[in-house]
Amino acid sequence: FLNRSDSKVSENPALGGKEVTVYKTPTCGCCAVFISYLEKKDVAVKTENVKNLDDIKQRNGIPSQLWSCHTSMVDGYIVEGHVPIEAIEKLLSEKPNIKGIALPGMPSGTPGMPGPKTEKWEIRSLNQDGTVGTFMTI
Repeated sequence: FLNRSDSKVSENPALGGKEVTVYKTPTCGCCAVFISYLEKKDVAVKTENVKNLDDIKQRNGIPSQLWSCHTSMVDGYIVEGHVPIEAIEKLLSEKPNIKGIALPGMPSGTPGMPGPKTEKWEIRSLNQDGTVGTFMTI
C-alpha cells in the first residue's frame, strides 16, 4: 500500500517506512490521542473511521478477550489496542511468525489513555494457530 498516492512514509527508522492504518469509530477520543502519540514518534498514520469495528476484529481473527477500542494494521500485522511504540518496533524488527500483538482493554497510562501507569503491561501475541501468548511485558 505504500504505492498509493494517499500513503505516507514513517520517519521512525524501526518502522522501515511502513504506514500504520488505525481502524476506529468516529467518536473515539482516546483513539485520536493514540494516533497523535504515534505521529509524535514519527510514525505515518492513516485513520479509517468505521461504524462496525467488531467486524474488522472478527474478520482478522482477533479473539474477543484481546479487544480494545481500536485495531491497527502495519506490514501485515495486527496491532490491537493502546500498544506502546516499543512493542510495535520490536514486532517489525523481529518479524515473528504471528498474526499480531495486542494490549487488551484500555489500561491506565497506556498511549492514548489518561492516568498513571499502575501495572506492568503484558503485550499479548496472537499466534497463527489462534492461541494467545506473551509477546513482551513493559
